[in-house]
Amino acid sequence: MKRIIKIRNLDCAACAAELAEELEAIEGISEVSVDFVMQRVTLCHEGEVPLQRAIYSITHFEEVELAEGSAPAKKERHLKELLSIFLSLAFFIPALVLDLAKIGSAWIAFGLYLAAFAAAGWTVVLAIAKNVPRAFRGGLHLGVFLDENLLMLIAAVGAFAIGQNMEGAVVMLLYQIGEYLQGLAVGSSRGAITRLMELKSDSAILLEGEDQREVHPEALCAGDTILIRKGDKVPADCRLLDETASLDTKSMTGESYLKEVARGQEMLSGCINAGSAVRAEVVRPAAESAAAKILELVENSASQKAAPEKFITKFSRYYTPAVVLVAVLLAIVPPLFDGMNFAKWLVPALNFLVISCPCALIISVPLTYFSGVGSLARCGVLAKGAVYLDGLACVKVAAFDKTGTLTEGKFSVGAVHGEARALSLAAALERASAHPLAQAFEGVSAPAASAVEELAGRGLKGMVGGKCVLAGSFRLMQEQRIACEALESSAVVVYVAEEGRFVGCIEIEDRLRPEAAAALTALKRAGVAEIAVLTGDTEARAREALKGLPVDEFCAGLLPDDKPAEAEKLKARGKLLYVGDGINDTPVMTVSDVSVAMGGLGSDAAIEASDFVLAADDLGALPKAVKGAKKTRKIVIQNIVFSIAVKLALMVLSLAAALPLWIAVLGDTGVMLLAVLNSMRMRAKIK
Repeated sequence: MKRIIKIRNLDCAACAAELAEELEAIEGISEVSVDFVMQRVTLCHEGEVPLQRAIYSITHFEEVELAEGSAPAKKERHLKELLSIFLSLAFFIPALVLDLAKIGSAWIAFGLYLAAFAAAGWTVVLAIAKNVPRAFRGGLHLGVFLDENLLMLIAAVGAFAIGQNMEGAVVMLLYQIGEYLQGLAVGSSRGAITRLMELKSDSAILLEGEDQREVHPEALCAGDTILIRKGDKVPADCRLLDETASLDTKSMTGESYLKEVARGQEMLSGCINAGSAVRAEVVRPAAESAAAKILELVENSASQKAAPEKFITKFSRYYTPAVVLVAVLLAIVPPLFDGMNFAKWLVPALNFLVISCPCALIISVPLTYFSGVGSLARCGVLAKGAVYLDGLACVKVAAFDKTGTLTEGKFSVGAVHGEARALSLAAALERASAHPLAQAFEGVSAPAASAVEELAGRGLKGMVGGKCVLAGSFRLMQEQRIACEALESSAVVVYVAEEGRFVGCIEIEDRLRPEAAAALTALKRAGVAEIAVLTGDTEARAREALKGLPVDEFCAGLLPDDKPAEAEKLKARGKLLYVGDGINDTPVMTVSDVSVAMGGLGSDAAIEASDFVLAADDLGALPKAVKGAKKTRKIVIQNIVFSIAVKLALMVLSLAAALPLWIAVLGDTGVMLLAVLNSMRMRAKIK
């Protein structure tokens, strides 16, 4: 059983890894993910007993507490760190002056250095004291025991032991400064997600006859009528009842422009009413709204880790103990062949301990993915996990469904050919269908139909007035051996037959999305080599309907079962991205390497099966998502290569030359800060 536990006071990347290791050791607990940015623990448990043990471990891990609702960063901790840093500096600076100027007794400088070490390091000593019993709970957990606190304490104490008093104090001071800056970086990323929370409205005005009542958006139900005043956030996905409305959609699409909405059109939650007050009918409760989807997907995305994140987690578990072992051997073995000169080799050994801290990787890689997910969300693209960003970055072929994806999916009845009653017969059957085409027949008067059966990819069959009626494609007419002529039209044509006799046909019009051409062109510029369309329409009709789009290939006349086979062929040319909106798209989404669903018009099944969701049905956000995914992956690789390269260089330098201990600490902290700053580049707007 899956459980998400909200926590507070976990601001350290290495601590999150330690907590995850401790939880994984509990029998009956699996699939553990500790997100130190969003302050959440996700795990699967087999019964209540393992869950209670997990909660006990969480609440007894350093200062971690359970939280109800959101878990804000604890400002007092930063204040405590600042006080420690300033107090340590107050002792360290006079000690350094006395030491360099050779003023007064050396013992005075030593005492001040020791005081500076104590002021900066008391929290480290306290953390180690708490770690010791946890490290041996249920077996030995080296990752918990050999954490950065112990490494830094050993390095600092070792420096004092060999008479390097200044370095002993500066190790702990620099480490405390690094921890403080790391906390600020994490808080900044957490703040970016907190700003996303502003999508949610705090209240809504419910209209009950002539009365108005302010309620919480969660209390709204489908069918309720609400009033949205100028400047109000749309509290739930709704349909406009007045003539027109102007919406500021920046929060949903990332672009600052006004969207004009006409009567009957949907308004997504999170948008702001930029015009006069309007009335609207709620179509989905707040918990199922577009804004709620964005927040839920962004919050849960951290539990779906990308391959580099998993690599770093495993790497740090083996890397730190291995380097500690090398440091111990370095302090013991070489002196045996160098005249028992242990003091000479102790500094390189301590350098190894300092350099072995994997914080730069543990914090920067998850932060990059987290920032990437947040950047895509600001563009209106919801990622279900960091793991899917890597897949999107490597896409070479993109395939699109036509109806409702490249076209608007807002159907209307055009010309009627043959007998006029063909329209009412088709409408009678379409009322029982969930297919998007059925929307075109809303408002058409029609007799009652019974025993309506959906013929996948071909049409409908049912009884109207005691007679068997068929409504569907020309293929359906051919299968049933009904004599009729195919109508040449760029529109979708619904053919109608009654008791085996052709009655007439109806043209169903659907417009191309206005942003489709620009979106597909931008997608190619973003690195997608080929674009294909998979559709059930004839190739001639599809080609005519999609005229002007930069499409390389049409796969037409496909039944739902045919699409996965075509997708497999496209996958042979490179990683495949598929974009669709309907229930019939779910099989091909499962086959594709990466799948995207239209969030507004898309069916729940398509949204559930997809890896990404276009919250506002804006195809223009798709190339931005590809660019964002590529940038995320690039930054992750940069951080991994840079961090490991610098650490290896520092290790080699510490062996080849007498590298001061404070240089090793500064280098380790500097690598972490540079990696985090590089990660923060994902916060920039994707163009």
